[in-house]
Amino acid sequence: MSRINPDVFTFYRELKENNTREWFEPQKSRFKALESEIKEYTEELKNNLNKTDEIELAKIFRIYRDVRFSKNKTPFKTHFGISFHRKKPQLRGGYYLHIAPEDSFIATGFWNPEKEDLLRIRKEMEVDAAELRDVIADSKLKSYWGDIEGEELKTAPKGFSKDHADIDLIRKKQFLFVKKFTDKEVLALDFQDQIIKHFEAIRPFFDYMTNILITDLNGVSLL
Repeated sequence: MSRINPDVFTFYRELKENNTREWFEPQKSRFKALESEIKEYTEELKNNLNKTDEIELAKIFRIYRDVRFSKNKTPFKTHFGISFHRKKPQLRGGYYLHIAPEDSFIATGFWNPEKEDLLRIRKEMEVDAAELRDVIADSKLKSYWGDIEGEELKTAPKGFSKDHADIDLIRKKQFLFVKKFTDKEVLALDFQDQIIKHFEAIRPFFDYMTNILITDLNGVSLL
């Protein structure tokens, strides 16, 4: 497997200190060369993930920031962000890779579920959350990812009891897992292998959530 070029970290450290169009313009060819390498890395990773999954799209986010509604007016992102989209509607959940100096991580799960999907998940938790608790407590999943994360409401969502035994899951707005890596780990030859192992370890969670989202509360397929 290919490896990440160390100049990715060098470039983004320099960009963080000089986040202006004047600095970036003479560095653009350097960035484009690094971006090209990351595209090849992304395609290789996508192909390897597809040995056990179905990734229909891998997307590298643009370096240019949308500053229209932000107080931070610096024009460039100081990281590579890459998302991997599973084949929908048969498969749910997604993967994300973030590469930045001293801030690299992978993430997976459900970042911003659609309103209907979030309600369906909450309804399932209202009926029975035992299976989900078993899935996220699995020793292999926890050894790779730790605990489930994500934003949640301070109280019960509308239509649900705040006294429900599983309100901690029902009030969640996101269902995420995050794993951080050091710069040394990112530059190692086995980094891509580590990514694949982590993404494979989350599959039981995806299988469970997919089953919920493609059926109604009676278990009847919606596809």
